[in-house]
Amino acid sequence: MTTPPAPAGAPVPPPIVTGRAPDGTDVAALVETVRTVILAAMAGDEAAIARHFAPDAELVFVGRRLAAASEIGAFNAGRYRRVAKIIEAWDVAFGETRTVVTSVGTLHGEWLDGTPFEGNRYIDRFVLVDGRIVRMDVWNDSAERMLSRGA
Repeated sequence: MTTPPAPAGAPVPPPIVTGRAPDGTDVAALVETVRTVILAAMAGDEAAIARHFAPDAELVFVGRRLAAASEIGAFNAGRYRRVAKIIEAWDVAFGETRTVVTSVGTLHGEWLDGTPFEGNRYIDRFVLVDGRIVRMDVWNDSAERMLSRGA
């Protein structure tokens, strides 16, 4: 599975921040951590993904639990020949002991049979504790689109 590079100079939308960030928190760095994981997941870069996850992180992709972050590439390879994201919005919510970073946008690429697609909505939600991802939830329209195609 190959992933086209992001367009040069593609803007990263500023996050909407909810709650009070702990003193010294770099909101942009939190968003960049998640953005790095999203891009690494699309590229199948397991080493880059693993650097940001806690060892016992929970990963739930459209209702399926993955045993480890290293399974993200295989999960995507089972659905897409290639896939990329257009990130439309970031939300960062601060709690007492954790931070939630959410990315919202659309997927585009090719199904396994080579048919192109675009406009496939997604939401990725990351829970971070001490700067490490402890949970990742992924929702998107792929299953619905696959059903409507008879795939």
